[in-house]
Amino acid sequence: MQAPTVLIISDEVDFSRRITARWQMERNVPTFTLLSGDLWPRFAVDVFDVAIVGELRRDLLSVVLEPLHSTSQPIFCVCQDVATAHLVHERWPRISILRRSEHWLETLVLAASEAVHRSRSESRARAAETACATLDRQATLGRYMLEMRHNLNNALTSVLGNSDLLLLEPGSLSAQTRAQIETIRNMTLRIHEIMQRFSSLEKEMNVVAQQAEQDSGKSYAALAAGN
Repeated sequence: MQAPTVLIISDEVDFSRRITARWQMERNVPTFTLLSGDLWPRFAVDVFDVAIVGELRRDLLSVVLEPLHSTSQPIFCVCQDVATAHLVHERWPRISILRRSEHWLETLVLAASEAVHRSRSESRARAAETACATLDRQATLGRYMLEMRHNLNNALTSVLGNSDLLLLEPGSLSAQTRAQIETIRNMTLRIHEIMQRFSSLEKEMNVVAQQAEQDSGKSYAALAAGN
């Protein structure tokens, strides 16, 4: 997974510099994307973990915050005055508002760092859920194939038996027909080999699962004995 990205948008150059400089003091430093309010509509960033919005012209406030608010990512807005803070709260309630108090920078970096960590954890959780869903579908398909082995083997036996009977009468078949029946027979044998491999894999996986269960039981017993 790539390093997390923090998007900082502000018309105040010192705002971005102070945040990035303060964040360098933390253990985990993300990648920063810095934009001014004028650049945001033309160079919008689709992928980010946390967005921080600083001082902007009033006419750019809606242009920047509206698309950010429509995302699912955490957004922090640092406001200079009460009127701007009230406007942001009323129009974009999902955005977290910080007023520029004495310790605003420390508070912002602490809250944004936690938001980055939570965002990455949620992304990993979603990826794990997707992977589990994929594995579950594959497991369902595998169980179905194993359950249908008996029926498929019966069908293969019938095809193989009938092709053998036809091949026992060489004089009644043309060379082309005989070649086609031999192809059918060979492919039937091939499918049978694949089904046998499925059975072998099932047995191997059962042995591995039993061994893992035994090892887990031994580890638990050893831990209990140690206590």
